[in-house]
Amino acid sequence: MHLQAAGDRPAYLRAADLGLVFIGGTGGTLARFGLAEVLPTPEGLPLGIFLVNIIGAFALGLLLEALARRGPDEGRYRTLRLLLGTGFLGGFTTYSALAVDSALLIDAGRAPEALAYLVSSVLAGLAATAAGIAAGSRVRRGPAAEPAP
Repeated sequence: MHLQAAGDRPAYLRAADLGLVFIGGTGGTLARFGLAEVLPTPEGLPLGIFLVNIIGAFALGLLLEALARRGPDEGRYRTLRLLLGTGFLGGFTTYSALAVDSALLIDAGRAPEALAYLVSSVLAGLAATAAGIAAGSRVRRGPAAEPAP
């Protein structure tokens, strides 16, 4: 049996990396819950979850593009990606609530609103991600990534 050294393990098998995702995910979930609770739900429409997902899509596009431009996915850049991207933003965004809210709208006889909610969430999420990537593309490359003069 071949045993890998701890440094050769993939991120999902390293306790420290799992801890970063857990800590970030806990914070993101609490932030989502708090924000969704304070945002209004006009006529029973899940505006809070819609906004959370759009904000999260933008933030994830921005974060990942900015990190990619700063340098390789290692060291502090990997730590930030796992803590903030996979962890915080993974806990913050919630497409499972999107599905549940859509099903509840359908069950309430509001199928056209459910369909509009689903389609607008996906399209707005794609646009927000693209906007985040565009914003992240303005980040300067890290010192190691700059070409030598």
